[in-house]
Amino acid sequence: MSSEAVTLVVGDEELLAERAISEVVAAVRARDPEVEVVDLTPGTLEIGKLVELTSPSLFGGGRVLVLRSAQDLGKDLAAEITAYAKNPADDIALVVVHQGGAKGKALLDALGKAGAHKVACPKIKPGERAAFVRAEVRRAGGSISVDAAQTLLDAVGSDLREVAAACSQLMADTGGKIDDTSVARYYRGRAEVSGFNVADSAIEGKLAEALEQLRWALGTGVAPVLIASALAQGLRSLAKVGGAPRGARGPALAKELGMPPWKIDRVQRQLRGWTGQGVAHALGVIAETDAQVKGGAADTAYALEKAVSEIVRARSLR
Repeated sequence: MSSEAVTLVVGDEELLAERAISEVVAAVRARDPEVEVVDLTPGTLEIGKLVELTSPSLFGGGRVLVLRSAQDLGKDLAAEITAYAKNPADDIALVVVHQGGAKGKALLDALGKAGAHKVACPKIKPGERAAFVRAEVRRAGGSISVDAAQTLLDAVGSDLREVAAACSQLMADTGGKIDDTSVARYYRGRAEVSGFNVADSAIEGKLAEALEQLRWALGTGVAPVLIASALAQGLRSLAKVGGAPRGARGPALAKELGMPPWKIDRVQRQLRGWTGQGVAHALGVIAETDAQVKGGAADTAYALEKAVSEIVRARSLR
């Protein structure tokens, strides 16, 4: 098996997982710029589909197959993935993305035994985030002081994608040498402006506040894709908590949903005023917006403003 024939991306740190996927795609495209990238999920994969996708094409050319949420695969599909990993096609790169943990562990073990290249993407703990900032800046060829790294985290928040975007912005604005003064110039006093604050205001029906925070976030360099992601995460949390079994609470509910109790309490408060119909409509809105900010919209700021307005309006749907 070549080193990239089957790659197993394990962990729940989304930024690191997306980077691991991108690195595989980039490596394949370096040899074959026309390679096709196919995104798959347990919901879109059926028995026999993998065989079809990995069969030689009459027109030639390779593929990168990205299978997300592999921990949710049923036994039959997991067995099919494992069988393929033991004898992968030469012109196909398969990336299996698994959150880690006990669910679907048999697949992890089987792919490991089959020789899949494993990339660990564990959640970065609060105490490790300053080190992540410093490594992120070094990765881009710059340097940042310990104090500046902590100031940046205090200003931007804990979402790793927003932190990475802020590091990239500061690198561009400072020439690569980042100190506490340069971080303060761009971010201090604006800690409350992040994609997640925009999302919270929109979900809570505070239209004027959400739009103001959106414009401020965009003006300080928060990437549109990160704001769309935060909106999507907030709405998915609404759907998750809203769809939880009646009567479930405390540690049992936290385990069921895979969310910390404090976050469940917060989402339950945000759910007041929402209906299932409203949440479903808002999820449709943000799915469309996410596609727009990733390349389909001429004006991403307008697309996000429209999404925020639609989400606030969806809250009143009955």
